[in-house]
Amino acid sequence: MWGSVIAVLGTLLGSVTAYVLQQRTARKDRAEVRGYEERRDRIAAVTALTVALADHRRSMWVREDLRLSGASDADYQAARAASHSTRSALTAPLTTLAILAPDLAGVAQDAVGATYALRNTENRELLDFYRQAAIEAADDLVRAAATA
Repeated sequence: MWGSVIAVLGTLLGSVTAYVLQQRTARKDRAEVRGYEERRDRIAAVTALTVALADHRRSMWVREDLRLSGASDADYQAARAASHSTRSALTAPLTTLAILAPDLAGVAQDAVGATYALRNTENRELLDFYRQAAIEAADDLVRAAATA
C-alpha cells in the first residue's frame, strides 16, 4: 500500500513540476515577444519622426530660402503652405514616440525645436547654420534611441 501512495505522490509531484516549468517557459517566451514588439514599435516611432523631421527641415529651408532671396509672393506662399503641412505631419510621430519611449521625449523635442528654429532667420548663413544644427539634433535622437 505504501508503495502505491509513494507512486501516486511521485506522479503528482512530477505533474506539478512539469506544469510549473511550462508556465515559467511560457511567461519567458511572452516577455521576449513583448520586448521584441516594444523595440520594433520604438524603432518605427523614431523612424517616422526622423522622416517627418527631414521633410519639415527641407520644407522650412526651401521656404526661408525663397523669403531671403526675394522670390515671388506666390512661390513663397506655396512653400509656406507646404511647410505648414510638414509641420503638422510631425505631431503624430512625436506623440507616438512620447508615449512609447518617454525617455526619448526630451531629445525628440530638442530635434523638433531645432527644426522650428529655421523659421525667420536673418540671412542665408544663419539658415544654413540652423539647418545643420537641426540635422545634428535629429542625429542625436537616432543615437539616443540606439542606446536606449
